[in-house]
Amino acid sequence: MTDSSMTCWTLVDRAAAGESEARSRFARAYLGVVRRFLVTRWRGRPQLRQVDDAVQEVFLDLFRSQGALSRVEIRGGRSFRGFLYGVVDKVALRHEERWRKAARRTAEEVDPDRFAADQATMSRAFDREWAVCLLLRARERMTELAMGEARALRRVELLSLRFSDDLPIRRIAELWGEEPARLHKEYAKAREEFKKALMAEIAYHHPGTPGELERECHELLALIT
Repeated sequence: MTDSSMTCWTLVDRAAAGESEARSRFARAYLGVVRRFLVTRWRGRPQLRQVDDAVQEVFLDLFRSQGALSRVEIRGGRSFRGFLYGVVDKVALRHEERWRKAARRTAEEVDPDRFAADQATMSRAFDREWAVCLLLRARERMTELAMGEARALRRVELLSLRFSDDLPIRRIAELWGEEPARLHKEYAKAREEFKKALMAEIAYHHPGTPGELERECHELLALIT
């Protein structure tokens, strides 16, 4: 679990310095959002065949000597989400340009829509994948906090059944042999615990005042509803 004194920029700083453990953590944390975004960006386009190569190129750009991590200005309130999107977008544009050149060399008629993506649409698509990433990390955080406490772990399972499986509380109560009224109270507590975990994850990536964190939380949830 992330130390509450750390932010994502702490990890960036350590990864930029070449710490292997920090780089491994960074890659594990953000590989999913990078890959899902590129799949979304290139769905139905020829570049989709190159997604794995592009993902590898993103992390090479981040970690190489004098790469993106070493050049980023950590302070000054910069958005980590915006920074990561900028790196991924740059790699995607390089791949799209390579495909254009290859098409020209083979005298293929180039349809711009086959290669390029609308930047405003893609920025929003990345934001949505980012929101999904933070929700997953919040669930992991909530699960780690619940370890060793049976009722707390049960609340994690309750949230999963309610949202992932779309089961109503009354049906879960039947399956578990519980009173619906008591389970509704547990569900309310589970939602509070999840929001606390999500706010901690947001604060890790977007340090700010309580009001700013609350607004960021609402914006993230709006992206996936």
